[in-house]
Amino acid sequence: MTDYNPHFQLLTDSADEEFIPIISEEDEKAMHKEEIPENMPLLSLRNTVLFPGVVIPITVGRDRSIRLIKEAKKNKKHIGVVSQKDAEVEMPSGDDLNHIGTVARIIKLLRMPDGTNTVILQGQRRFVWDEIVEENKYLIAKVSAYGGVESLPDTKATQALVESLKDLAIEIIEMSPTIPSEAAGAIKNIERLGFLVNFIGSNMNATVKAKQKLLEIEDLEKRANKVLQMLHKEKQILELKNDIQSKVRDDLDQQQREYFLNQQMKKIQEELGANPLKEEIEEKKARALKKKWPEAASELFDKEIKRLERMNSQAAEYSMQSNYIELLLDLPWDERSKDNFDLKNAVKVLNGDHYGLDKVKERIVEHLAVLKIKGDLKAPILCLYGPPGVGKTSLGRSIAEALGRKYVRMSLGGMRDEAEIRGHRRTYIGAMPGRILQNLKKAGTSNPLFVLDEIDKLAKDSHGDPSSALLEVLDPEQNSTFHDNYLDLDYDLSRVMFIATCNDLSTIHPALRDRMEIIEVSGYTIQEKVQIAKRHLLPKLIKDTGLKRTEITIPVATIEKVVELYTNESGVRGLDKRIAKVVRNRAKEIAMEESYTAEVSPNDLTGILGRPYEKDRYQNNDVAGVVTGLAWTPTGGDILFIETSLTHGKGKLTLTGNLGEVMKESAIIALEYLKSHCVELGIKPERFEKWNVHVHVPQGAIKKDGPSAGITMLTALASAFTQRKVRKYLAMSGEITLRGQVLPVGGIKEKILAAKRAGIKEIILCERNRQDIEDIDSRYIKGMKFTYATKMDEVVKRALLSDKVDTPIDFGKKLD
Repeated sequence: MTDYNPHFQLLTDSADEEFIPIISEEDEKAMHKEEIPENMPLLSLRNTVLFPGVVIPITVGRDRSIRLIKEAKKNKKHIGVVSQKDAEVEMPSGDDLNHIGTVARIIKLLRMPDGTNTVILQGQRRFVWDEIVEENKYLIAKVSAYGGVESLPDTKATQALVESLKDLAIEIIEMSPTIPSEAAGAIKNIERLGFLVNFIGSNMNATVKAKQKLLEIEDLEKRANKVLQMLHKEKQILELKNDIQSKVRDDLDQQQREYFLNQQMKKIQEELGANPLKEEIEEKKARALKKKWPEAASELFDKEIKRLERMNSQAAEYSMQSNYIELLLDLPWDERSKDNFDLKNAVKVLNGDHYGLDKVKERIVEHLAVLKIKGDLKAPILCLYGPPGVGKTSLGRSIAEALGRKYVRMSLGGMRDEAEIRGHRRTYIGAMPGRILQNLKKAGTSNPLFVLDEIDKLAKDSHGDPSSALLEVLDPEQNSTFHDNYLDLDYDLSRVMFIATCNDLSTIHPALRDRMEIIEVSGYTIQEKVQIAKRHLLPKLIKDTGLKRTEITIPVATIEKVVELYTNESGVRGLDKRIAKVVRNRAKEIAMEESYTAEVSPNDLTGILGRPYEKDRYQNNDVAGVVTGLAWTPTGGDILFIETSLTHGKGKLTLTGNLGEVMKESAIIALEYLKSHCVELGIKPERFEKWNVHVHVPQGAIKKDGPSAGITMLTALASAFTQRKVRKYLAMSGEITLRGQVLPVGGIKEKILAAKRAGIKEIILCERNRQDIEDIDSRYIKGMKFTYATKMDEVVKRALLSDKVDTPIDFGKKLD
């Protein structure tokens, strides 16, 4: 190993001239006059570069390097010193060395106390080696001189360059705490530009590669300017470093100052008899004495408040402990609001805020009646299920008003972290209780009406499954001992009345769905929407826009036209937007002082709302193989058309329209049933082998699935293969089996409302759906006929007429 030893003291006051690194002009000229032998031994350096005139200590560890130094010292010969390209190479060859180095004179060889050998070298002049001539004992190379006498004319420019180098180097020495101050004195005494550049280049904070490039620059002026540039860069780095350290030191000083001031203030307050921290703790104790809570909570408070008293107020845990105690005090443990048992008032409030929704209102009144008689009852956990915009969420507020309870709403849409329900453990930084307890704290009572909005839109990921955490919350047998991770104490949720809302039951966890009482909130009929708009939406919008009742009148006929032609939904959100547009238009007319009539007639709607929507309506029965089906969607009911066409082929079945697997299976079952019962329907078996079947459901961009289109597909296929007309104004919905049975389906009310909007007059359903129809208010189904079937042949018999279409396919025609 041959390394530069930076700890060796170069700058010394000793009288021994060998250790003074400053050389005179004569010395420098003498060095350049010395002849360089043709062959010279090479000493490789790992981590530094030797410059002419500079004295540096080198720790020698490699055997061949020690041998080289001893022989050169003994024979008083000069050696060539070159730096390695890679410091990791242990035994470098010629390829591992830089070609330009410095001829060195060995000043002294020392044996250090730790057993290592240190040699003091002084650079003489630069050289370049061409080839290695010997590698046995150590490396010997063929060398030649590199560069001439290093001097510039004594001009003002040269003097300015010398002064700039000195000033900048001295500034860096003063800024750096690791460079001894004696170095500044040495630099001031250097007058020759060449030696000044070499001295600074040797001692500056730069990489071996950068120093080697500096050594290789032949022109002295260019080398001096390069050193000046490197010094500027080093100065900027030192300034930035010192600035950062100064800021850190200031921050620490400020923290210490604040700490001492706080301690002094604490002592002064103790002397004056006023201690805010003690007063705060006493205030908490006073609140605890008035608190209604279970014994376990009281014991926990006593334990935690004693722990708080023992803690240092400057510790980070103090605020965490104080926040935890605040939560204990803020939670409404046994504090309840008094229920209003006036059943007639409850009915009045519910009817005043919402039109329809009789099942929900009846269930709430039943709960109040039992509570009034018994005096105590576990709150029910209801789930209002239905399409958007039918008033599920707003119904929760009305129920709270009817019961006289506080109202709390928590949106679950997109929630994916279990800690949102159960809270975080107190060991985590920034831990907080779950949103259940946070909302109860906000409500201030332990028996509020708690709406869990959009429970079907819970998500789950690596942080846990929130729907599983809700199992404990929504189980009447478990929620009396609900455990929040932050509180770490059982909390009674059994008095909370939970009402969940959802649009799609299929996405709710089965165990969670089983814990709730499902109440279906169906869509509204046209008549109901008209009444809702008249009683609720219009008065609210008139008030919001600042109009007077006499300035706008919207008759029932106008509202009906808005409902029928400008909305297509089960709820009333779209209707609210359309009527708001009408009201805003009237406000604009008044503000711009335009002439107007108070009443908005149906004919005025086109100018205000534009052209009406083009809805799917019943078309006709002129084409064979086209049948109207009924579909349920999360936004309500809708009609869809099943289209079937036949082309010459080999009996291939093609299904299009973005159909799901279940819907595709329904089409396959319908076709197979038709093949096995073709004789009864008057269809020749060979038709199935000679004609390809294409079944399409329009609106291909929308995903469609489910079994309820089974009887619709059967009827469409039967119509196509018989070319018989389908009964006019007919729609149907039902699942089919291979045995020919018709099975019941869901979403009946939404489907009926969609059929009524589309102008359908007769609907075929499964016999087991009869009860669903009987449960629907007769006003909804007025003017509609229902046919119930248990077998698929009954469906075909009722749906298909004996008449053929006007241009039927000629199945008997011979094919070319």
